[in-house]
Amino acid sequence: MNVLLAMLGVVGVSLSGPIMAATAAPAMAIAFWRTALATAALGPFALTRSRGELRALDARGWRTTAFAGLMLALHFATWITALTLTSVAAATALVATQLVWVVLVERLRGTPVARPVALGSAVAIAGVLVVSGVDFSVSPEALLGDLCALLGGMFAALYLVAGESVRRSLSTTAYTFVCYGICAVALAVACAVGLVPLVGFDAEDWLLIAAVTVVAQLGGHSIFNHLLAVMSPTVVSLFILLEVPGAALLAALLLGQTPAWGVYVGLALMLAGLAVVTLARRPEPAEVPLAE
Repeated sequence: MNVLLAMLGVVGVSLSGPIMAATAAPAMAIAFWRTALATAALGPFALTRSRGELRALDARGWRTTAFAGLMLALHFATWITALTLTSVAAATALVATQLVWVVLVERLRGTPVARPVALGSAVAIAGVLVVSGVDFSVSPEALLGDLCALLGGMFAALYLVAGESVRRSLSTTAYTFVCYGICAVALAVACAVGLVPLVGFDAEDWLLIAAVTVVAQLGGHSIFNHLLAVMSPTVVSLFILLEVPGAALLAALLLGQTPAWGVYVGLALMLAGLAVVTLARRPEPAEVPLAE
């Protein structure tokens, strides 16, 4: 049953990229609505079952959660933008390098990096260079999309690192409610400043926004957060990596996207490197909600 749930979770998060790539609404608007709708869905549970946790959160916890929410907003803004500039396969793989960014952040904070982790990171970075080189030969726009996806991975890493510390005192429901809420507010402000419309979309776009919220934000991610209670974080992380080939396959089937063969070589290198990093890193002490 747990393996079946894991595969359903993989399908859920793998659909995220293709669904958003097929949505004609602005990237910032998609990012706002998926987090705002998720916040609204979590609100009744967080404000009843987790009210005591939220009241007990100190000033430092609120600051850290606010930082995590802002990083999540930047993650969604850059990654969803990447989906409009480059292929779903490339964008999904490049944003998955968040694990390498986490290793870098930990190293900057003084945590030693084991040799297998360094080796896996190097292989993943080689894959990034291969994908970016191929996309540069395609168009400058595709290369810009690769850069946005890499930045999305960096912001996701900062979100995860911040979330790890706060999650020691907050449940998943309480943390995601506050974090998604802060993220939605930040995106709403950004949309107002940038004059990005939040309404006036076609019915099809609204259906796709609802679909990515249910399938990926509340479905796939919630399944993986549940599985962290019954599976090791390492096994769950390996399942999550299947999002990369899953998104590439679904984008080919649903959107007709077939990147150059060099992109798939880069994807293979990134997956191999990230798998090594996942297996070599220490297990995380607490579950941290996922970004994509």
